[in-house]
Amino acid sequence: MSHAVVVGGGIGGLAAALALQQRNWAVTVCERAPSLDPVGSGLAVAANALKALDVLGVGDAVRALSTLRGEGGIRRRDGRWLVRTTEEAAAARYGDSVVLLTRAALVDLLAEHLAPGTLRLGTEVHAVDPDTGRVSTGAGELTADLVVAADGLHSAVRRALFPDHPGPAYAGVTSWRLLVPRGGLPCPASETWGAGQVFGVLPLAGDLVYCYGTATVPAGGRADDERAELLRRFGDWHAPIPRLLEAAGAGRILRTDLYSLATPLPAFHRGRVVLLGDAAHAMTPYLGQGACQAIEDAVVLAHLADRPDGPAAYTAARLPRATRVVRASDTLCRITKLRNPLAVRLREAAMVLGGRLRPDLMLTAADEILRWRPPV
Repeated sequence: MSHAVVVGGGIGGLAAALALQQRNWAVTVCERAPSLDPVGSGLAVAANALKALDVLGVGDAVRALSTLRGEGGIRRRDGRWLVRTTEEAAAARYGDSVVLLTRAALVDLLAEHLAPGTLRLGTEVHAVDPDTGRVSTGAGELTADLVVAADGLHSAVRRALFPDHPGPAYAGVTSWRLLVPRGGLPCPASETWGAGQVFGVLPLAGDLVYCYGTATVPAGGRADDERAELLRRFGDWHAPIPRLLEAAGAGRILRTDLYSLATPLPAFHRGRVVLLGDAAHAMTPYLGQGACQAIEDAVVLAHLADRPDGPAAYTAARLPRATRVVRASDTLCRITKLRNPLAVRLREAAMVLGGRLRPDLMLTAADEILRWRPPV
């Protein structure tokens, strides 16, 4: 039986482990944290990733958590809709809409489906040899036919494989993420665009709302009170944004600068090692595709892993698509960063006009991404 070592127990790493086990691989997942406590709050699982999760046998369990109903889209800070669609229209076009859930819920679901003994928590990987598949950890040495590096944005494995690559680039934007009790407030799924700022409101199961904000600021900034900072920036925006922020726990707001691999890697593999998820193609969150692309990676990798040229075939299958998604997300990021009042008005007018000319504009713009299907 072939053996794979997965470095990292996030969504991408767990999905890869599960996909490989379904192909009769023995898998060891090395996660340096002592518990599976995923960084982040909420997560959007779009139609392409739901199809991949079907391959893993957990798609319907994720769909059962869906809370989306009716309209959603992009708004102005005064609440007026700029462009919108409906859950029903998305489902009709792609066979699925989008499921909003917490990262913890998806991590737990994937972990529950792994074979007993797969996951080794508190196990840090110190070095990986791409030629031999040797993996040095704090608990000893492992040897693998395939090593899956799913060790995130600041991947140590990526730096070792491609030392001349410039690495992640700051997108010029910081983000805040938080989970807030809904408290009976009407919270349609929406993203509101202002001058260089964005605020998202996404309803989750269990009377929770996932909120996120972004602002164009220098990297490394912090506020003594991040809740007060959010109220300063978004407190006069349309309902229910101010009340959601007032209900937020001040100590439970996650602030993160946004980075992407704006310069693509030359390959997603070297020798027996493949890169997956953010380690391979970190992207800004504006398309909601970071985790979705990692799940796609996992399914495609497992499909190709038994081939003699499996790692190279994986690069050929995934690098072009992931690069396009990274660039599309970076483009959207640049559009949201517009701060000049005239540029903002022109952006809003173009979105309104586009929505009138093409009522399905929000969907058709994402066709290439959302029409993806897993390999058969």
